[in-house]
Amino acid sequence: MKTWKRLMFMFFILVFCCNNLFAQTAIQEPSQSPYEIYRLFRTTNMWTFIKLNTITGKIWQVQYGNSNDKRFSTVLNSMDLAVGKEHTPGRFTLYPTQNMWTFILVDQIDGDMWQIQWGLDKKDRLVLPID
Repeated sequence: MKTWKRLMFMFFILVFCCNNLFAQTAIQEPSQSPYEIYRLFRTTNMWTFIKLNTITGKIWQVQYGNSNDKRFSTVLNSMDLAVGKEHTPGRFTLYPTQNMWTFILVDQIDGDMWQIQWGLDKKDRLVLPID
């Protein structure tokens, strides 16, 4: 019986140590105020972020890299989605989906939503209203 208890104790110590090791290697998200004009959202692609204007809903795909031809910013949505509405910081935010290429853009004041898709090729980028 003592051997069984000792084995279980060692197992829990091993799990605890491994869990702490992996938790320390996770990339920490910087704190961002939801009421700032611009916010960066991480994608699961290590080279790509999504930049959002939280007042207008305008969105850019931002890519960084080791060489000049890999670094760029391109427009995903150039339309002011708050036309005729209150222009207030924090109006829009993004929610990631399980599809690495897709986010949901939400107008947090009136509930309107859009499917935002980023991509490496222009043909793969789109903005679609969700009715």
